[in-house]
Amino acid sequence: MKKYQNKYRTSSTRLQTWDYGNNGAYFITICTNNREPYFGEIVGGVMQLSKIGKIGEQNWLEIPNHFAFIELGNFVVMPNHVHGILIIDKNEPNNVGDNVTENYHHHHQKQKSSVVLPETKIQ
Repeated sequence: MKKYQNKYRTSSTRLQTWDYGNNGAYFITICTNNREPYFGEIVGGVMQLSKIGKIGEQNWLEIPNHFAFIELGNFVVMPNHVHGILIIDKNEPNNVGDNVTENYHHHHQKQKSSVVLPETKIQ
């Protein structure tokens, strides 16, 4: 049986020669099945999380509790997907991306984003 049965529009965008367990800051997107708006809806320009959206947000926030070497960067829950930055910093000498957490925060303190994301209100 073929994995995912060719349901996705692109082939893997992963660099085949890269170990994604290496230290680094990784931008990820997680989509809902069939892009259904399970996580909530945007009302008046503000994201309103559904019960499932609140559970998803809480699970995202708990990732560092399960993986001590993971730090969370910015993230946003949208109606049918989540965008987020996971920062892997295993503090192993000579690991690719040493001091990635410091580098990430240093870069983002100086850089002002031109992207405005909707405010998330939790009811």
